[in-house]
Amino acid sequence: MVQNTTLLDHVAIVLVRPKFPENIGAAARIAWNMGINRLIVVRDSLPDREAMAKMATHKAAHLIDSMEVYPDLSEALANFTVVVGTTARRGRQRFVTQTPRDMVNTLLPQLKNNQAAVIFGPEDTGLTNDDLKYCQMSSAIPTADFSSLNLAQAVAIHCYELHYGIIHAPKNMHHSPQLATSFELESMYAYLEKMLLKIDFMEKVSHTYWMSNIRNLFSRMQLTSKDANIIRGVSKKFLLQQKIPKSGEDGEL
Repeated sequence: MVQNTTLLDHVAIVLVRPKFPENIGAAARIAWNMGINRLIVVRDSLPDREAMAKMATHKAAHLIDSMEVYPDLSEALANFTVVVGTTARRGRQRFVTQTPRDMVNTLLPQLKNNQAAVIFGPEDTGLTNDDLKYCQMSSAIPTADFSSLNLAQAVAIHCYELHYGIIHAPKNMHHSPQLATSFELESMYAYLEKMLLKIDFMEKVSHTYWMSNIRNLFSRMQLTSKDANIIRGVSKKFLLQQKIPKSGEDGEL
């Protein structure tokens, strides 16, 4: 079972717009205790190191020093091929959520050939629909009644389930191929959205709803880089063709 712990190197914890540096430090301590050594923070400015390090303790202080900080989520996720969003809220634009344990079971076959990010939202609001659009799956911690948990508590539960699931993963597990990166998918979605608007498949006022459903559809299909590039290429070619005037007509390329 020890050999499976190397899969933890393919997992990163991503904190999106955390408000308190102490929670970042606590998350670092938890992640390190569970064998996860990559921590990413999406925030405009670098939080106070002393406050973070105090909660991380000297055992996980190196995670604070090696922590990656990005100004926006799209940049932070650019090279990840699997993104999991954590949420306590539900809505028609959101994924069907799984428990952390079920999410890990779904994620396990993808880890060998992919880099996974598990993202957590701000303490007061959680992840927005715009944040969740980058995700291929979502996870919600089942509770008896009051659904709100402290950020560090939510990180702890997910890190434990990742650690437990990975060290107990079956040796003969089937592994999924390498999937398209978030950067490749976002480029594909941008061209696809323009094309669908061009052919009036969806109205501008409701295109966010339609794109959310389209993203959910492709997420279930687990697109590879080749798949994403084909869809992007078709959409781009169509848009270019719309700019080419027919014979005998005036127009601009």
